[in-house]
Amino acid sequence: MTLLTLVRHGETDWNRARRVQGSTDIPLNETGRAQARDAAAALRAQLDLSAAAVCPVVVSSDLSRARETAEIIADALGLAAPRTYAGMRERAYGEAEGVDADEFLARWGDWHAAEIPGAEPWPQLRARGLRALDEIVRDARRATAPAAASVVVVTHGALIRELIRHATGGELPLVGERLANGSAHTMRYEPERLSLLTYAGARA
Repeated sequence: MTLLTLVRHGETDWNRARRVQGSTDIPLNETGRAQARDAAAALRAQLDLSAAAVCPVVVSSDLSRARETAEIIADALGLAAPRTYAGMRERAYGEAEGVDADEFLARWGDWHAAEIPGAEPWPQLRARGLRALDEIVRDARRATAPAAASVVVVTHGALIRELIRHATGGELPLVGERLANGSAHTMRYEPERLSLLTYAGARA
């Protein structure tokens, strides 16, 4: 068993403007950096950094907003620099990238049912995320053996949502719930099984 803590990256200017980012590489803004520091403080209280039997590791998506969030967290916790994984990238949103919320609604309708030309299909996103978690856990266990690994994975909202859907059989997130920038969600990783332990969704 491996404990995973999935953290959504800090805010960017496109988040603030309610524009769809997807695979577009938008950097953190100052609010996002502060959210990363707050996430690190919360993780410090949650993780037992002194336990010899468990070794925390920080990894991230290779997009800069996730990578910088992970670097801030790792530095604040005194952990090694994060390794990046392209498989943890945000969903590619095709024609919707850069579009704001009002235009999105006008062109494609409700966010949860929208069919967006060129967007990565949800089943493909889920499969990609699960493959990446397999790789992350394998690498972390090799790096920390004989101690067990506890992995902080800094990634993106849509990918976290899809992994939560997988872990809960579609029960969460509820419609209208959002995953805030800097929010953390914990999961238990076991061979062939992913279980949700804590969830930080909030009503939009």
